[in-house]
Formats: sequence, structure tokens, C-alpha cells
Amino acid sequence: MQLDRGEIPLAASREQRVLAALLLDANRVVPMSRLVEAIWDEHPPTSSVKVVRNCVSMLRRRLVTAGEIGTESGGYVLRVPGDDIDLRVFADRAQHGRRLAAAGELAGAVVHLREALALWRGPAFTGVTGRLIEAAAAQLNDQRRSLQEERLSHELTLGGGVELVDEIADLVAAEPLRERAHGQLMLALYRAGRRTEALRAYHQVRRLLVGELGIEPGQELAELHRAILKADPRLAPVTAPTAISRPEPSRPAAPTPARPVPAQLPASPHAFTGRTAELDGLCGLLDAAARAGTAMVAVVSGIAGVGKTALAVHFARLVVDRFPDGQLHVDLRGFYPTGPPVDPGEAVRGFLAAFGVPAQQLPEGLAAQSALLRTLLAERRVLLVLDNARDSTHVRPLLPGGPGCLTLITSRSRLTGLVTTEGAHPITLDPLPLGDAHRMLIRRLGAARLTADPAAVTTITARSAGLPLALAIVASRMVSHPHFSLRAIAEELELAHGGLEGFTGMDAETDVRSVFSWSYRALSGPAARLFRLLSMHPGPDLGAVAAASLAGVPPSRVRPLLAELAYAHMVTEHTPGRYAMHDLLRAYAVERTDIEEDSAERPAVTHRMFDHYLGSAHLADLRLHPHRDPIRLPAAVLGVTVAVIGDREAARAWFSQEYPVLLNLLRRAGSDGHDVHAWQLGWAMTTFLDRRGHWHDQAIVQQLALEAANRVRDRDGQARAHRNISIAHLRRGLHGEARDHLWHAVRLYRGLGDQVGQARTLLNLGTVAEHRSQPRLALRYAEQALRLFRAAGHRSGQANALNNAGWYHSQLGNHELALHHCQRALALHQEAGNRYWQAHTWDSLGCAYHHLGRYSEATECYRQALSLWREAGERYYESATLTHLGDTHLAEGERSAARGVWREALDIVVELGQDAGRILDKIRTVTTG
Repeated sequence: MQLDRGEIPLAASREQRVLAALLLDANRVVPMSRLVEAIWDEHPPTSSVKVVRNCVSMLRRRLVTAGEIGTESGGYVLRVPGDDIDLRVFADRAQHGRRLAAAGELAGAVVHLREALALWRGPAFTGVTGRLIEAAAAQLNDQRRSLQEERLSHELTLGGGVELVDEIADLVAAEPLRERAHGQLMLALYRAGRRTEALRAYHQVRRLLVGELGIEPGQELAELHRAILKADPRLAPVTAPTAISRPEPSRPAAPTPARPVPAQLPASPHAFTGRTAELDGLCGLLDAAARAGTAMVAVVSGIAGVGKTALAVHFARLVVDRFPDGQLHVDLRGFYPTGPPVDPGEAVRGFLAAFGVPAQQLPEGLAAQSALLRTLLAERRVLLVLDNARDSTHVRPLLPGGPGCLTLITSRSRLTGLVTTEGAHPITLDPLPLGDAHRMLIRRLGAARLTADPAAVTTITARSAGLPLALAIVASRMVSHPHFSLRAIAEELELAHGGLEGFTGMDAETDVRSVFSWSYRALSGPAARLFRLLSMHPGPDLGAVAAASLAGVPPSRVRPLLAELAYAHMVTEHTPGRYAMHDLLRAYAVERTDIEEDSAERPAVTHRMFDHYLGSAHLADLRLHPHRDPIRLPAAVLGVTVAVIGDREAARAWFSQEYPVLLNLLRRAGSDGHDVHAWQLGWAMTTFLDRRGHWHDQAIVQQLALEAANRVRDRDGQARAHRNISIAHLRRGLHGEARDHLWHAVRLYRGLGDQVGQARTLLNLGTVAEHRSQPRLALRYAEQALRLFRAAGHRSGQANALNNAGWYHSQLGNHELALHHCQRALALHQEAGNRYWQAHTWDSLGCAYHHLGRYSEATECYRQALSLWREAGERYYESATLTHLGDTHLAEGERSAARGVWREALDIVVELGQDAGRILDKIRTVTTG
């Protein structure tokens, strides 16, 4: 065994297997049961846990300089820096290479893929035995071979041929059934002038496929054979520059942003067993679709808990290498017990975002967004898993139209509409046969424990009715209590009131509820209460601090309870520190809440939850924008814990993680009676959404905030929501809509006698007027705002108005007057410590100096502004200042410097989905002039 820090001698095979299992899940907790399985494929002794502990103790002494093995609840974790694990470095470099390839930068991609492959010193885990490790090694070796094939494909595209023949021939000899490698060998031989050998290679692989698998070669291989027969000139070697399309001589190419390759598939399901017929059927359908050149859509349906998602994800993982353009996954929550299903439009926008489409570039309406998704998928080979769909209309907007995609849909309904109108292939999933259910328990518990009492095992599998979810809960209980006899567990399932005795012949959902009932009773009292309260959270997931506020206890007390729930499979820790609940478990938790929780306590739980998220969002907003006009939050009730958010980066991370939860809270605020929380949440989310360029989402959030403020007739909340909706519209070029919302806000502020609110809104109206090419009107708005700020004694607002007025004077040619206004504004902003608005003012000063011919002073002002924009994470205005700086460089005759900063601005504009035409024209001017 070897880490980057040097050779680590391990004489005992048990130590090797334990270390291998820990390395496979480095920096994650590996349960004791998995380590036992790593050492003993079958029949572990009664001393197995002790042996594992001894192995870990020995490894700790040997890994003093290479890593640390920590003890966690239920297992161990090997803590190693990511850069010290070749597998992690291999994956990172491979991913980077694939991104470059997706962007058309094949030469750079080849370099990174070669670096990734160079990390291999031979087959994975050479010399380490054991079924678990050998299976993992086989998967890793397959990843290596797939990446090698990708690299060879890129080199062939770049003109390679004769120098690749031997390497590809070795690949073919090692894996004779991999069609892609055969195709690469044929092309390399043809490029090397060995056409006869290339044709012979095709006939050899055809005989092999027909003889071994009973199938003809795939469409790509057959087409390559025909092209070689015809000596198609497109097969001739090309050079790398020719392989990438060139721009017209008079129009230099704009930098091409890397095309994202989403990889959203969940991890392979643990202990997946059986389903051979279904997997074979899916493989056959996929091969037939590939030969026919059509897309494939499959609907996997069945009763709750039968393993529909596990089958879809497992099959997706098996064929993932056939879809190089990415994998998309969404849980549509079609049968979510405490909230509405995921809106198809929300899912479509999530997929578009995964492909790098900025939110502000989205067309309006679901139909247009769905069409854009189909357009993006038309020329791509992408795998989609649409999990937990409610009905056919739930998924239709998400279906691709191109021939290269595979779509797997899971649902409790049969979705016959898709079968009838879309040609989807129905696959009905039945419960596992007793043999497969038995094998699933063996994989989870080991054969030794099960062979002790086969009659009890038969009872357990029969009472579980072949439902994988029920089997997983039973297995979790048996792991949790290794001293329990199988007979005792079987008798408990048969005799306990509300147990599993009713599984056979009854409604499956009731059966699963019975399994949940005894698993629930095994929880400690505090964990059971937390399980109930989690059902009141809107989802899709939550962290420990939010859970603590639900329960009204400190986070230190709730973390062990979450660990207990996760260990019992009552919640899932899908990412470190984030917990989600299966929808059936949530339904059961709702029932237990109705039965056991005092109805008078439930509003208090909901109130604590809203207080937690509002207080945390408000704190995060202040970290991003500490000089916003304040709002008065409702007093938090006892038991609420606010998230710890120390700086800007922490605030951005918190908002990115919690945004789906905040959106769900806004949607249910009316029914829960927390409309004040709702409009204030919308206010707190404004800065994050605006600076990230999520203007489509901003419009949705602020509309929900406006509806909440309307319900409680809070005119201040209404005015703020109107202003924030206008900003979202303005950023997307909807100037008329932005103006209408701003005038609504003006009237509300006048009615409130709020001079500062009026002035802020007038500044926004000035920005709209500027975008509508009305600088004189914009200046009048800024001067009116200045008078209101002065009347209110609001010095920060005065500085904003002075800066805006100065900027508009520059647009009108009054540059000395602009300089005077902006210098006064800067002094006020520096006095208040408002660094964000200092950036605005430095940019305005730079513009004035530029037009006065004082270029060195203009350059210094722009550099000051850029530093502050980057500090604030403000990408939109950073691109504007870079554009202005380029103008100044050009005026000084520094064409190369101008082109450099304009290219930086172009990158940001492309990232945000803004119109890049003006910057491209500037770049062309200095390139061709």
C-alpha cells in the first residue's frame, strides 16, 4: 500500500483490506459492518469487531505521518488531505481534462488526461484480496480504461494515428469486448496506411460480438467500417489548429467558456441486490435505441419502498461511460407528504443552470425554457434520472428530444400517458423474491450470522415482503444490536402490535408504516421527538443548527440525535452535516406528530423555524452588505439558534446551501401565518441573488415577498418588495416593468412619510432612465433624491445621490461638475466606511478623469474600484469597470493592455449571460485596427 507520503509496509492482509476500505471512503465515516465485510467475505467470527479494532490500532501506529484514523459513531474515518490521495488527484485532473474537452480545447485536455493516467502505478489495489476490495478495484480499473479511451479519442481527433497503434492494440487485447477501443484501433491503423488491417480488425470484432454476445456491432463502429471502405476523406489526419473551427480573418474569435459537464448522479445504492431481469431489459432497450439512433425513455414504477430509485441509479452508474456529456438528476418529490411537488419549471431551470445557462439569460415561461433545454440536449449524450414523478405532466417539460440521451423516470404511478404518447418503455418493479431478499441481508450483515437460524431468516424476509426499504430498516436494527438473536427479532416482528405481521396481502404503504413503527420505538425519547419535529421542516434538507431550533435545544444536544437517526436510517446525511428524510419516513413522522405532539406546541415549533431562518438570513445579508437600510425583525422566541456566519464567504456559502429551504418557507408562509417573516426573508435574500446574477430567481422570491406583505398590509414590506422586483427586471432588460414597480414603491413611501425610501426609489428610477437613454431625466431623479436625503439627515444616502448625479453629469459632458460631485460623495462614503459604494464612486471618478484627459488618475480610480468590487463579490459592476479601464488604456495608446482587461470583462459578461456584443466590438477594434 502507498500514499503520496511514502511506502507503508503492511504485512497482514487484514490490515491491507481495512486500509483499502478506509481509503476508498477517505474523510468519510466507514461503518464497522463494512470493515468487517472487507476482511471476511463470508462467515465473520464472533470476534470480528475486536479484530477490526486491532487492525485499526496497528494502522494508526503505521500512519503517523500519512494520515489520521478517527473514531466516529459506528465506525472509523481516515483523515487525509485530498492532495495526498492519488485517486482524488486522478479524479480532479480527469474532470479538468473533460471540461477542457467539452470547451473544445482538446490539446489541453490531452495534457491533463495524461497527467491523470500517469498517477497509476499498476492495477488498483494490487495484491489486496477480498470480494469488497476486488469489486472496488474492478470499478477503478474500469474508470482508468475509460479515461484512457477518452484521451486516445482526443488524440485521434487532433490527428494522431501511427504512434497510437500499439497502445490501442494493447487495450483491445486486454478488453476484447470494448467496442470503442476497437473503433480507435481501426482508425489508427487506417491513419497509419494499414487499411486492410483496419478492415480485418472490424471483421474480427464483429465475429467476437456475434459469437460471444449474439449482437451486431453498434452504429458508430458500423459507420466507421463503411467510411474506411469508402476511404472517406474525413478520416484523413488533421492538425490540431484545423480540427478547431477558425474565425473569419477580420473577426477574431471570442474566448470560449468551458462547457460544463454535470455529474449529478447520487452514489451507487449500498447493498443493491438482484433485479437481473430488469437490468438486462434496460441494457437491451438502450442498445436497441443506440442502433436505431433514437432517444430512450424508461418509466420504472412500483409500490412505495420497492427500490425504484435504487434500480434507476444503479443502472445509470453501470452505463454512465456511454454518456460523456453529463448526468442530470432531480428528486421531483411527486408524493411529498408535507409540501407540493417540485415545479417542472424549477427542475428545468436547475438543469439549465447545470449546463452553465445563467439565470438572467433564461427566456420567460416554462414552454420557452423547456425548448431551450431540448436545444441544449439535442447534440449531447446525456443521462437523465427523473426521480419520484407524480404524473406524466410532471416530467414532460424535462424530456430531451435528441437521439443521444437516456431518461430514467421513477414513479409510484405507471405514467401510462408517457407510454402512450412518448413511446416510453414501462418497467414495473415487483418486491424482491425471497432469494434476493436473503442475499440483500447477507450483503448487509454477513452470511455467518444468517446461517445460525435459517428459519428465523425466512420469517424476517417473508415479513419484510421483499421491500428493500423494509429490509434495510430490519438490517439496521440487527446491526445496531449484534447480541440480539435472529429468533428474537423474528418473533418481535410477528407478535408486536402494529408490527410486520400484516405485510402479506395488505396495502404496501401500511406495511412500510409497520416497519417504521417498531424502528421508531427503538429510538431514544429525544431522537424520536426530533424525528417528529423534522416533519414540520419544509425540506428538502437541513443542517444541525436548523434542527436545533426546531427542537428548541442547543446544537450540541441535537447533533448526537441526528447521528442516531442517521444510523437507524430514519434520516440520510446525504452530504456532510446536511440531513434529508425519505418521503415515506416523513409521512410516518407527520402521523406520529399528529398523535404525540401537543397541538399547542406545533405553532411554537414553526415559529422557532421561521425565526432561525430569518435571523440567519439577515445576519448573512449584513455580512454581504453591512450598510443596507435596516429592518426591524420580530423578536426571536426562546430556543432559537442563529447560524454562525463570520464573513462574506461564509454568507455566500450559507445562502447557496439554504436557498431551496428559504424558497419553500416563502411558499408556505401564508398557510403558517408568518407573512412578516416571509417578506423580510425576501428582503434579506436580495443582495445575494443580485450579486450572483440570479435575477430570474430574484423576481420569484420578491413576488412571494410582495404577496406576503400584501396579506398583512405591511406597506413598508410592499414598497421594499416592489423595489427589489424592479431591480430583477432592470437587470434582465425589462425596463418598463421595472419602472412600474418603482412608481408603486414611490407612492407607498410617500404614504408612509418615508423620505429615505422615496429617495432610494428615485435613484432606482434614475438608473432605469439611464438605461432608456434619458440622462437628463436620470439627473433630475438623482437631484430630487439628494434633496430628500438632506431633509432626512441621511449622509450615506446623500453620498449615493451625489455619486449618481456626478455620473449623469459625465454622460451629459459636464465632467468638471461630475468630478466635484463624486469627490464629495467619496469623502462621505469613506467617512461612513461604506466600501461597496466607494467602489461605485471610484468608477464614476475614473470616468470623469478619463473624459478630462487625465488618464493616469482615471486608471488609478478604476483600480481602486476593481479591488473593492472583488472584495464584495460584485461581478456585474466589476465587468463594467474593466470595460471603462480598457477605454482608458486605449486612449493612452496601450492597445494590448486594453485588449487584456476587455477580455477579463468579456469572461464575466459571458458568465452572467449579459450581451457581450459591445465588448466584442471593442476587442475586434484593437485586434484588427
